[in-house]
Amino acid sequence: MEQTIISTLSQEALKDSSRMPSSRLREAEKFIWADLAPLKFDPDTILRNRIVTANRSDPAHVAFDMMRTKLLQSMRQNNWTSVAITSPTPGCGKTFTALNLAFSLANQQDCKTLLLDLDLRRPQIGKALGLKHVTAMEGFLRGEVEIDDIFMRHGDNLAIAANKYPVQYSAELLQSAVAAEAIQKMRKRMSPDIVIFDLPPMLAADDVLAFLPNVDCVILVAAAEQSTLSDVDVCEQTLAEKTDVLGVVLNKCKFSAERYGY
Repeated sequence: MEQTIISTLSQEALKDSSRMPSSRLREAEKFIWADLAPLKFDPDTILRNRIVTANRSDPAHVAFDMMRTKLLQSMRQNNWTSVAITSPTPGCGKTFTALNLAFSLANQQDCKTLLLDLDLRRPQIGKALGLKHVTAMEGFLRGEVEIDDIFMRHGDNLAIAANKYPVQYSAELLQSAVAAEAIQKMRKRMSPDIVIFDLPPMLAADDVLAFLPNVDCVILVAAAEQSTLSDVDVCEQTLAEKTDVLGVVLNKCKFSAERYGY
């Protein structure tokens, strides 16, 4: 196991990557990713939950590929690395959007992506993928669970951290110093290009506002014939006061425009 090789690297160097020679930093990063357990999702479950970018067999994956390209362009232009995904209310499809975006990014070979289920009140990523062995996110955010115990790797450049149990005092945990430290440690050790945080619905609780200081930007997912214009406006204005809003995604829309040549 490569774990023995990781342990030979000085703990001090892992804590402060700026003092590690570039060759040693690349070595540490390589072994951390290689040591993650493989992500074994259930094909029938992801088909039922419309995770269309996991195998790209459904033409609908093109919409998420377009979203991925716009996201990458905006984030690289602004030197951003983290994006939160939320919605006004439950049932809008934010987890569906986060998962499809993550798997779409996995096809971008020069981009390492992390996806974390931080909807601590109602975790859905593990369920949406049909995962059988999931670790509690609360332990990770409290610094009690290691990176290789919470993340599972899909291919060479996507790692997903699902969540097993709801957390009672989720907002307090999300805005705690120990959670911020755990997120920073994760980013230093794994060196991701993009981190996606699947957060709870914004109007359901204060979890989103509690965690926003940890992200560079946010995407709001609204549902056609469900989300009201006033809800979207309130969320967009509130988010814009705290961070940069990349845009609003309209989900569950039945209208399909003609596509030239496709």
